Amino acid sequence: MSRPTSSKAALLRHGFEDADAARAHLTALETPTRPVEPLVAILGRTADPDAALAALVRLAEACDDAATDGGRDALLDALVDDEGTAMRLCAVLGASEALADHLARHPGHWRELTDPTLGCTRPAAFAVRAGLLRAVGAEPGPGDDVPVATRPDAEAVDALRVEYRRVLLRLAARDLAHELGVDDVAAELSDLAAGTLEAALAVARQRVGEEAASVRLAVVAMGKCGGHELNYVSDVDVIFVHEPTDPEATGEQAALRTATALARHLMRACSDHTGEGTIWPVDAALRPEGTRGPLSRTLAGHGGYYERWAEPWEFQALLKARPVAGDLDLGREYVALVGPMVWSVSQRTGFVDGVRAMRRRVVEHIPAREAGRQLKLGSGGLRDVEFAVQLLQLVHGRVDEQIRSSATLSALADLTRLGYVGRDDGDALHEAYAFLRTLEHRLQLHRLRRTHVVPDDEASLRRLGRALGFRQDAATSLEKTWEHHRREVRRLHEKLFYRPLLGAVARVHGGEVRLTSEAAGDRLAALGYADPQAALRNLEALTSGVSRTSTLQRALLPAMLGWFAEGADPDAGLFGFRRISESLGSTPWYLRTLRDEGQVAERLAQLLSSSRYLTGLLEREPEGVRILGADLAPLSAEAITEAMGAAASRHDDLDLAVRAARAVRRRELFRVAAGDLVGLTDVADVGAGLSRITDATLEVTLDAAGRSVRAQRGLDEAPTRIAIVAMGRYGGFELSYGSDADVLFVHRPVEGADAHVASTYATAVVNEVRRVLALPGADPALVIDADLRPEGKQGPLVRTLDSYAAYYARWSEVWEAQALLRADAVVGDPEVRAAFEALIDPLRYPERGLSDDDVLEVRRIKARVDRERMPRGADPQLHLKLGRGGLADIEWTVQLLQLRHAHEVPTLRTPRTLTALQAARDAGLLEPDDAERLAHGWRTVSRVRNAVVLARGKASDQLPRDTRERAAVASILGYAPGGTDEMVNDYLRTTRLARDVVDRVFW
Repeated sequence: MSRPTSSKAALLRHGFEDADAARAHLTALETPTRPVEPLVAILGRTADPDAALAALVRLAEACDDAATDGGRDALLDALVDDEGTAMRLCAVLGASEALADHLARHPGHWRELTDPTLGCTRPAAFAVRAGLLRAVGAEPGPGDDVPVATRPDAEAVDALRVEYRRVLLRLAARDLAHELGVDDVAAELSDLAAGTLEAALAVARQRVGEEAASVRLAVVAMGKCGGHELNYVSDVDVIFVHEPTDPEATGEQAALRTATALARHLMRACSDHTGEGTIWPVDAALRPEGTRGPLSRTLAGHGGYYERWAEPWEFQALLKARPVAGDLDLGREYVALVGPMVWSVSQRTGFVDGVRAMRRRVVEHIPAREAGRQLKLGSGGLRDVEFAVQLLQLVHGRVDEQIRSSATLSALADLTRLGYVGRDDGDALHEAYAFLRTLEHRLQLHRLRRTHVVPDDEASLRRLGRALGFRQDAATSLEKTWEHHRREVRRLHEKLFYRPLLGAVARVHGGEVRLTSEAAGDRLAALGYADPQAALRNLEALTSGVSRTSTLQRALLPAMLGWFAEGADPDAGLFGFRRISESLGSTPWYLRTLRDEGQVAERLAQLLSSSRYLTGLLEREPEGVRILGADLAPLSAEAITEAMGAAASRHDDLDLAVRAARAVRRRELFRVAAGDLVGLTDVADVGAGLSRITDATLEVTLDAAGRSVRAQRGLDEAPTRIAIVAMGRYGGFELSYGSDADVLFVHRPVEGADAHVASTYATAVVNEVRRVLALPGADPALVIDADLRPEGKQGPLVRTLDSYAAYYARWSEVWEAQALLRADAVVGDPEVRAAFEALIDPLRYPERGLSDDDVLEVRRIKARVDRERMPRGADPQLHLKLGRGGLADIEWTVQLLQLRHAHEVPTLRTPRTLTALQAARDAGLLEPDDAERLAHGWRTVSRVRNAVVLARGKASDQLPRDTRERAAVASILGYAPGGTDEMVNDYLRTTRLARDVVDRVFW
């Protein structure tokens, strides 16, 4: 009986989880003359000692079963006698279940790991290529540029897989046991892939036959293979280029057919599943036109596409183009062709927007359940580093050929050495990227599967942690280290682009970069700044000097420059920040708030680079920055009225009192608009918030004007009580930023008062309200429009209740009843307000609905409005108010339903469009889908209308034609940079659907 080779406690100390099973496996390996005790310590240094030992037992059994040279005895003798062999083999068995399976199928391959030079000698790429070609029966003789496989097809494909795994086994052993640099491992994997593609092309030539000689085919590697930085398992991205060998003998179409056949067979030779498994997919989706385009093109075909049609991201991908198989001379011609286009792409309009949009699309396609564990695509992942490095290369590589390396770590080293990245930042990013790539390698090596999702179970994390060298508490150590490097990548991603810009305008120290003004200008231009030199002047003004303010702004600006660049107008954002900072820079709370409350700084940057309206408010009221740290929800009318009343009460003079109230209005307008811009306030709540602000402003102004007029006339009491009735969108609680306040003024003399005195008093008060609110000021004007009053501009500005009653009884027309649907008496004397609404209810909610003649009249008036009020030259599809499916279409449709049915459907008696729509749906007057289309249309058009004012700083009912203004509108609406076409298409689709309903319901 064999004695136990190690105690249970000792096995647990060495990292075994199942000591009993380990002892059984050791006993199965041991003989009286050959103790395996020395293997325990070596196994304990592997990623998974239990798995390594179990795989070793399986390999020993396979050696006997296969009758390999010396069987298990030779294997175990080599392991006990040669620590290097034992270390390499056990490391592979503990880290890679897939390679353990390969060894069980091909047990003789364990001898590959006995090579004493394995740890110090990198195999030559030509030798790897030659071995793979020989595996398929294609002997690469001197000058033989077109090797062709000679082994039977199925045999050749299996042999290719076996040889690929043999070379991969040697590399994995070197990687795991001899601590190769991650860039060396990636380069060897890329050479192995290149040789595999060459051998697969030899198989393809055999399959195609004699026709294969009629074309020259080059295989150009892209992505990680092209960059000499391939993973253990990855799609191998390629582009195929062909030319006929004899253009006179082979026509273009024949050459294309042959090249396509060769490319397809090459791809299948690599990706097909056989008895020996598969290698990896060959992906040609990066070719011109993607999967819709031909699989191969001639040089001229590629050139024509890239010159006319290619997107910026396609040139970014071409950074890594490298000929690896087939006709290498043709491949080099292709790289020479596209190279000048790659290095000039940063000067194209929208370059950075395109690159960022590509990155955003990648992130958006990460499944939600994987987002927090994504090693490659998640925040702080590999792709963040790669995009950052590539963007810097594209910006500065145009004039500096020394930074054009296709490998990420090499390019980063060049960027750091040549001063485009700070030394400390470059070193930190290099360390983070190397760790992330190593983790990626260990993750994929386990089962040789393409994955970038780090598992969250304890056993897998322990194995990964040990594979990376963490012996104590491996899972926790791995998680902490990974999180540290993710944070570093996120932090450095921002610094790489923006902190070096400060060095071009301010004194820097230590390892900081100091770009030349030209290089800094190039970077700013590529990042979307239209006037780089002005931007540099603004940066200099903000950062020069040694004051505490300049120091804090140097710390803030790298992040803020990035946020500005994500907005529609980075130049305006930076200039606006300079003006705000000049106003508040010496205020203790300002920069401290921006530094300590990142949300405030980000919101500030977002609004300054997107909204002229908000920028204008902030410039007049810089302390509005404080509001950005709040939740930005609109305040109640009571709270605003109280604040305005308190401000106004400090002044006896009417003009000063209302100016104080208007300052509060300005602050609250900023609150609502900021909440809207950052996406926290719904469009209906924006309308309600703006209406409440107007309510409060009119309430406080009416009160102050009444006191002023009484003082001027020596009156102790007011001879009449006044109310203000909101009309139009104001009455509907649906104001937009550019809306006038449509109102009616009504008064009721107090008992015993002289009618003339009451009337002149009411007129004086109303005129004062209009005057003081129209005075030039720091806040946007509040235009009071009373044109909806009886008799319009020719009628008296203010009437008594009795006068309104008499007019409506004798002269009222259907359009006035329609206008009164949105009347809401909200300001002034409560009794007068209630009496006015009781007066107009029978008119706007007629007892028997509308007559047929009245319905026709409403439609006639609507047709006239559509015909006569559309501005000359306006696009009827894009006019927000009067266009097809616009606000007027939807609101008139709702109002016609109210006029016809509100007498029998009480819930329709509301001035609010969305509420009335819901009531019409509930009452069966609208189909649910129709109601939804109208509601969605109303919300969409209202949002666009608000966004236009936010972007331009002034009202307009037309979607802007200016590209920058239209981009700002799209940005405010939440579209990604470059999303203006998508915004317009969405708008047109929404309004078209709404118009379909209007045609059926209104007309």
